[in-house]
Amino acid sequence: MADRIRAHVFISGRVQGVYYRATTRGTARETGVDGWVKNLDDGRVEAVFEGDDDAVEAMVEWCHTGSSNARVDDVSVEYGDPVDLEGFEIRR
Repeated sequence: MADRIRAHVFISGRVQGVYYRATTRGTARETGVDGWVKNLDDGRVEAVFEGDDDAVEAMVEWCHTGSSNARVDDVSVEYGDPVDLEGFEIRR
């Protein structure tokens, strides 16, 4: 089994009200990545991805585009040790 990594991501731009969270959840599940995604009060979206290196990197790259109606201005990523999340959910 590949080593798991964790990426904590903050996405800014027009990323709320454009199905960004729902599309992130669907893409993460298809990619086999665990974690969560939520809207922040300042208009950004926050997400955590855990999984094998290639899958997590694919999700980080996906965040630069996001859902079809999104306009992503910036993606910042912090890497850390996984905490063994299971499944992928939208947090409120």
